[in-house]
Amino acid sequence: MHTLTLPEKGPKLKLVTAAEQLFAERGFDAVSVRDVTKQAGANAAAVNYHFGSRAGLILAVVSRYLKPINTERMARLQVAEQKWSGKPVPVEEIVEAFARPLVRRVRHSEISEKMFHRLLGRIMAGQDGSLAAELEAEHRELARAFLRTLGKALPSLATEEVVWRMHFMNGALIHLLTHGELVRRVSDGAAGNPTMETSFSRFLRFVSAGLRNGVDEVATGTDAGRGDPADDDEDDSQALFHF
Repeated sequence: MHTLTLPEKGPKLKLVTAAEQLFAERGFDAVSVRDVTKQAGANAAAVNYHFGSRAGLILAVVSRYLKPINTERMARLQVAEQKWSGKPVPVEEIVEAFARPLVRRVRHSEISEKMFHRLLGRIMAGQDGSLAAELEAEHRELARAFLRTLGKALPSLATEEVVWRMHFMNGALIHLLTHGELVRRVSDGAAGNPTMETSFSRFLRFVSAGLRNGVDEVATGTDAGRGDPADDDEDDSQALFHF
């Protein structure tokens, strides 16, 4: 798999940093190559020279954060599985393993915390609902691992139901990262001005309750013959997380 390495300083890094700021503010589709080069103080051909194309620049921005985030997600999931020694991992710990790396990654960014979380939300939402080829295999492996672990934690749910609940969890995480300012504005301040950590705690409680909702009432028979979720149609895991 292709691995992108950025220098610690220089024009290439300036272009990526400028693109991050603009993508966070406006979204991927609304930012042109000219916008990025102007922000970075570079000439118009700089993006093509360093990244090959606008798509290559977007891949650089996405890879810069998504790859280490996914590595940490998998590591946290493995730690939780080892901790529980083959027993089902509590739902809260699965959600924490999936979502916490995005919230803490702000320390590695040069843009503000608010802009960084918004950028991550936009990355997770994706530009066109698909993953770049360089990231797809890694992402599929991650999705299948979380599906397997959550399926064991919620054994009475059919795999299809687990997939959709994970999909909704991912949507809630995107909103947490991207739309906090909108919530405060439309609520006329009733939402307060919580820290990201406070909002994350609310997210964790809400999503964990949603994942468990109705589990005791679900008939075991609906899950008959389910087997290992990882053996199901691969399209299920791909649908879980668009970034």
